[in-house]
Parts: sequence; C-alpha cells; structure tokens
Amino acid sequence: MMTAVKDLYDKIVDCPVCDEQFTTKKVRTSRLRLVKRDEDFLNHYKTENPIKYHIFVCPNCGYASWENKFDSIRKNQVKTIKDKVSSKWNKRDFGGERDLDKAIEAYKLALLVGMLLETTKFELGNTCLNIGWLYRLKGEEDEEIRFLTLARDRFIEAFNTESLTGVNMDESKLSYLIGELSRRINDKEKALSWFNTCLNLPSTRMNPAIDDLAREQWRIAKEMGNNG
Repeated sequence: MMTAVKDLYDKIVDCPVCDEQFTTKKVRTSRLRLVKRDEDFLNHYKTENPIKYHIFVCPNCGYASWENKFDSIRKNQVKTIKDKVSSKWNKRDFGGERDLDKAIEAYKLALLVGMLLETTKFELGNTCLNIGWLYRLKGEEDEEIRFLTLARDRFIEAFNTESLTGVNMDESKLSYLIGELSRRINDKEKALSWFNTCLNLPSTRMNPAIDDLAREQWRIAKEMGNNG
C-alpha cells in the first residue's frame, strides 16, 4: 500500500556522530486514524503506521537510534560507532517512504547500536518488541515470535534490575506486557506468573485498564495447552 504523500513530512536532523545533516520522514499525527490495538499494545492505523519512522538512521555514517534518544549519544560513545559501524557502512538512505522491510532494517541497525553502546535492557527490549510488531504486520510469524521472545527476556531483566523512571512504562504495565508476550510465545507458566505479579501490584489497582487486561489475558492463558 502506497502512502499518501500528505501523511508524511520531512524532518531535518543533525547527526551527532558525523555532524552531517540528513532528512527523514515522519507521520503527521493529525492524519492518524486508529483501527485497533493488540493486547501487547501494537496500534493498527487506517493510514501509515508511525512505528516505521521512530528510528532515525544517518545515511552517511550508519548511526541509528530512536528519535528521542538520537542526540543523547555521549562523546566517548561516538568513537565506538565510528569504529564498529561507520567503518563498515555502505552508505544508503532511509529518508524516504519506508516499507516494512526498510523499517525492520532501521530497527535492526538501532538494535546493533544499542548493544554496542550497552543501552538499558528496557530500551533493547522495546526495540526488539517493535521489530516483532513489524514482522506481525508483515505476516512472518516465526520472526515475530523470535523477536517477541528477545523482547520478553530483556523486559524481565529490566523489571528486575532497572529503574523505570523516564520511560513510558511502570511496573504494572511492564509486568502485564511480560505476561502477554509470554502468552504469545506459548510460555504458559511464565504468562500466568507475570499476570499474577501484575495483579498483585498496588499500582495495578489504580489502573483499571491494565487490571482488566491482565485478568482477561490471564483467563486466556489459563486455557492454553501445557506445551508452552
């Protein structure tokens, strides 16, 4: 499906690694029409899905990161990117309209950069989750499951070892998401355990939407076969 040109606009970005300027596409929020939301929070839109454009990729040096993290690379990390990414980079442009394959490539570059810079487990998990979602939109279930599993495992590490301050996720929402990802990858035992963790948190009782979701998905997980 080709995107209507008016759904997208150009954003000019300065690369903090190579100091070059480049252009990348963004989706106009005014054009978004939500169709449905999956139980693991993937939004489906009538028009272009903005998750395809959340990753900025410098065409000159290969540095890739989330839009909201792109400028936060530290001086001492720049050398790592130049040595490990830019030195092997075949210049290519991600600034046009992205199909699902191009979006997946952008996220995988961001995942590589995140691993090289030893970013938080939560951020790595979130990148893997978005790759899984893109494979779902593409209809490639095996790859979706692979990346949902990677996301789930990183999120468990984040829940156990990291502060969630400054991310769009609290303990209640994250424990629910771990449960739902476990259910989707057919890990019944962990799904039930994490839904229970979610339901026992005081913060969940103050969030009726998550409370209802956790109870419903726990019920669905309970009815799963025991081959997870």
